[in-house]
Order: sequence, then C-alpha cells, then structure tokens
Amino acid sequence: MKIYVGNLPRELSEDDLRREFEAFGKVESVAIVKDRYGGQSRGFGFVEMPTKSEATAAITGLKGKVLQERTLDVSEARPRPAGGRSGPQFRGGKGGGRGGFGGGKGRRY
Repeated sequence: MKIYVGNLPRELSEDDLRREFEAFGKVESVAIVKDRYGGQSRGFGFVEMPTKSEATAAITGLKGKVLQERTLDVSEARPRPAGGRSGPQFRGGKGGGRGGFGGGKGRRY
C-alpha cells in the first residue's frame, strides 16, 4: 500500500522517515520528493508498505505526530489523474504561451 506523508521537516532524510514507519512493519520503499533544481525537500513524500494492515496501523499511528516541530499529515496515497500532469498549461489552454502580441497562436491582427 502506498502512503502519502505531508508536512515533512525539510531536514528529514529518507532513512529517518523509514525508521518512523518500520515501527509498524516492513517498509518496501521511501521517497521524499525533492525540488528539481535545488534538490531540497518539497515537504512531502511517499512510503510503500506491502501489508495493508501494517500500512493502516502506520497511518493511524503517525497521523498528527509531531516530528521536528512539524505535524505530519499521513494518509493513503491517491492515484495520479490519468494523463500525468494536469492544469491548463499542459492541456493546450491558457498559460505556457510565449507572451507578446498574440503569442503566435490564435487570431492574427
């Protein structure tokens, strides 16, 4: 079962997060999402546990726990929307244009 963990302290390592979840059972993987450019934690991550009962116990046990002065937000991870990224800039709508006068799209003046 994949678990979402939010409001993580920026300094928390994947090993630290793994230790928190291992108190409830076997952990298959841990991934803290990092900024693409700076490499800093974005404050959330995902943990995978093979057993649903252990994962549920971890969610119950860690939700609302204070870790390094941050209150954890822990829940079952929801699947990504179909098609990956979403938002107008990825659907050909507004946003992502080149700007300027008309942006090379649509009507010509």
